[in-house]
Amino acid sequence: MKVYLDNCCFNRPFDDQSSLIVHLETEAKLHVQELVRKGKFQLLWSFVLDYENASHPFEEVRNRIAEWKELAFADCNFSKELSDKALELMQLGLRQMDASHVACAIVMGAGYFLTVDKKILNKPITGTEVINPIDFVRRYADG
Repeated sequence: MKVYLDNCCFNRPFDDQSSLIVHLETEAKLHVQELVRKGKFQLLWSFVLDYENASHPFEEVRNRIAEWKELAFADCNFSKELSDKALELMQLGLRQMDASHVACAIVMGAGYFLTVDKKILNKPITGTEVINPIDFVRRYADG
């Protein structure tokens, strides 16, 4: 099963954990990553993740997120198909960066796009299941 985690999902463990929801999303995301390590899920990566992660202000966080690229099953590069899909997704009201992430997931055949961004979760996206890591773990990761 192919999964794509967007940058806000990768960054969740570095957010303030005092909120219960943030903490639960962090734990769910870490659980998904552990299942990637065990081979249950195939992690997808993209040039969009590289680009967005490169702008993170903290080098340690950038490096820890970038390490996941080595475990990725596949890495999405820019293409006309991707650009067209991102433009289509922007028509739903997604910002360019978010639309590019989702387009990468769709073009790469991700079954699931994991995010904690409500602006993405609330859009009528087709081509991949957009899901919060908590809901993903509840439905798929635990059998």
